[in-house]
Amino acid sequence: MFDKLETELKIRGFSKRTVDSYIYHNKKFIEFAKKEPQNVDESDAKRFIAYLMSNKKYRPSSTNLALSSLKFFYNEILQNRAFNAIKPPKSEKKLPTVLTKDEIKKLLIVIKNPKHKLLVEFMYSSGLRVSECVGLKIDDLDLNEKIGKVRHGKGNKERYIILSDNLIQHLKEYLNSRKHKSQFIFARDDKPITTRQAQMIVTESANKAGIKKRVFCHALRSSFATHLLEAGTDIRVIQELLGHSNLSTTQIYTKVSTQQLKKVKSPLDSL
Repeated sequence: MFDKLETELKIRGFSKRTVDSYIYHNKKFIEFAKKEPQNVDESDAKRFIAYLMSNKKYRPSSTNLALSSLKFFYNEILQNRAFNAIKPPKSEKKLPTVLTKDEIKKLLIVIKNPKHKLLVEFMYSSGLRVSECVGLKIDDLDLNEKIGKVRHGKGNKERYIILSDNLIQHLKEYLNSRKHKSQFIFARDDKPITTRQAQMIVTESANKAGIKKRVFCHALRSSFATHLLEAGTDIRVIQELLGHSNLSTTQIYTKVSTQQLKKVKSPLDSL
């Protein structure tokens, strides 16, 4: 039923994860509506989105993903406008989790597995998304120039990343010591480890380090951006390093940075 949807998504360069997600939400909707896709109407669409928000307790971001999946299929493939009248719920304005430099140090100290430690160092020192990090290949890196290239970033965009001196040293030691040679830096049986496995490594290490914040891989990317900003790096350079299409996405880190806030003197102290 969804062969055309899958084909169209692949032609437009969507990632496997996005393809799987779009198909999943469309299958769930058909199970809910109990109708053939061509017979779905606006009332079915509204009932399903209301069900996701009220019964399934979907957050706005999750609801918007489901809605985007459904609009794509019904608008682009079936030319059925059932979902057009539904406005996406407003996204939550949550600040990203950022670790302090001391917390980053604690995190790295407790990790004894060289591959796991290198994974964390890559995401923090280069600002990589977890999916980008696990997909890194040795040929993507130029250690002499201290730069690397993300070949399949979000939106299938390429961009350059920086490589720290410490990271390069640890990477060389790791590559020389590993038994199984693979094109992927973070491999298991010649295939890259999964994003889920990477998330577990980071979360478990943060718990072991006694960090009270909810730490996921994205917190390392957020910390990279915030610490660069606090060090005086131009925000447009940070935008390029992160691969953000819009500067407004990068500007959220100006709200997260506490360095400027700490310089402000409370009026109570001047009484």
